[in-house]
Amino acid sequence: MNKGFFTKKETESKSRPKGKTYSCASCGLLPNTLNPCFGVTGKGRKEIMIIGSSNTKSEDERMKHWQGTSGRLVKSIFSDQDIDISNDCWSLNAVSCVCKDPKGVTGYQVECCRKNVEKAIKKYNPKLIFILGNNALYSLIGNKYSGSLGEFKKWRGFTIPDFEHNCWLCPISHPDYIVNSKGKESELVWEQDIQNALTKLNKKLPNYDKPKIIDISDDLSPLLNIERGVVSIDYETTGLKPHAAGHQIVCASVAVGPTYAYTFMIPQNRSDLLPFIRLLQNPNVGKMAHNMKYEDAWTNVRLKTEVANWEWDSMQAAHIIDNRQGICGLKFLSFICFGVGDYSSEISPYLKGVDKKNANSLNTVLELCETGDGRKKLLHYCGLDTIYQYRLAILQQDEILAPF
Repeated sequence: MNKGFFTKKETESKSRPKGKTYSCASCGLLPNTLNPCFGVTGKGRKEIMIIGSSNTKSEDERMKHWQGTSGRLVKSIFSDQDIDISNDCWSLNAVSCVCKDPKGVTGYQVECCRKNVEKAIKKYNPKLIFILGNNALYSLIGNKYSGSLGEFKKWRGFTIPDFEHNCWLCPISHPDYIVNSKGKESELVWEQDIQNALTKLNKKLPNYDKPKIIDISDDLSPLLNIERGVVSIDYETTGLKPHAAGHQIVCASVAVGPTYAYTFMIPQNRSDLLPFIRLLQNPNVGKMAHNMKYEDAWTNVRLKTEVANWEWDSMQAAHIIDNRQGICGLKFLSFICFGVGDYSSEISPYLKGVDKKNANSLNTVLELCETGDGRKKLLHYCGLDTIYQYRLAILQQDEILAPF
């Protein structure tokens, strides 16, 4: 968060994001290409769009996508799912030109061509977009998701709601990877990912009401009205662990449903905190959190209270559903499940410890709270954490518990 009137994000030029110019001239690939503007191919009868990496020499010369061994594999696998690439889909690449560098196209080159991909999506309005490999992933998601994309393998197989374009984004491995892996297992997983994505083709995107977050810092008595049911709890603290001197819980949030949450700064007087303490101790109210051991430890050490009836840990449930690394963070899960690209970038710098050599060093969240605007943004962020956790728990329970 900036100290001035506006954030960097609010003042950034849309034509020159990050202070860079993205154009065909600056990209440098145009001289390698005969037909850079042949763009989209296919009739798209089933309103499916397939986005690959960059045009190959053969594709460029013939002005057709999916040539060669990888292209034949794509056509074959999709044909097995009753999808004809030429008639049922629209095809294009993240980069429209030919790249002769054996290392492949760069992220900058993908960014230069992103506007062409965006125009194609807006023109054809697909219901579902297959994102094939790293370059397509960066083109479609690199400007939506605020965190680091990381390795492609953590994205493949998910079906992500994109409310900007009203379609599903479905990352799957690039066919070059399948061809080079030379293993039947990779092809089987690839086919399963395609089958899973196609189940979303005629499904509407999830529809949630706008989150309603109520600041009750002046009076926690509304928490006394929560006598039964399940709530989601989240803390914002001065560090990772509660035991070191100087650490404290700065604020908390309690979501009572997938849309509604109370949020508040932690009172200095314990008497003012009693409504929250009673809620935590009430065995008739189930409690949820994303990594509940964090909230449980801070509650025990700093609030001197035992939490009654922990009911669901959405981070552990995420591990059970899918044990890949890097996919269990709430921000990542909020993006792939609800299409929420960024609600934390202004706050997260204040939650990082100052001393990089000390994992439990104090962060700067208290500096954020020195202004009314800073406190408001922190409380809103905390409230969103509990609301998205609540929504996530509902999805997980449907998936894990429904068979029983």
